[in-house]
Amino acid sequence: MDADKANRLLRELADKQEIHEVLMRYCRGIDRCDAELLRSVYHPDASDNHGLFVGKAVDFIRWALEGLKRDLSTKHYVTNELVELRGDVAHVESYLLAIHHRTAREGGLVDLVMAGRYVDRFERRNGEWKIADRKVILDWARIDPVGKSFSVEKFLNGRRSREDEVYRRPWGDAD
Repeated sequence: MDADKANRLLRELADKQEIHEVLMRYCRGIDRCDAELLRSVYHPDASDNHGLFVGKAVDFIRWALEGLKRDLSTKHYVTNELVELRGDVAHVESYLLAIHHRTAREGGLVDLVMAGRYVDRFERRNGEWKIADRKVILDWARIDPVGKSFSVEKFLNGRRSREDEVYRRPWGDAD
């Protein structure tokens, strides 16, 4: 392999890794209800179509965080990423599974489980990949009643804020 081809391949792999990390930061941001982290994954003029919300990403973040208050916890998983690079634009399809653990209106606990895909247009601006346009394609959803639960009281419990354990850095923040 010649040096030019090797450099192009390395650049492509680095771009795809950066895009992957943006997707992972989105999942952490939405599950930890971290508005700052969510803002970091979208360009300032980005748009978002989440079905029940269509508009600017900055407004989606406020809308989503308000709506997530009804949930006890959420988990967003991203899989099957396909990144198609075209210069400073990337078309990205990633499968999603979202689980919202909540109290049902009629009492008791339920899990709202949704499966679909994020269809994103990423753009590299000023050397940084971020989402410019997101469309959520919902393939199916269901509500599962929660019967018997496993006790988690002896475990560290997740927090929906920057108080969560993931934000602690025992090795320090030295760069």
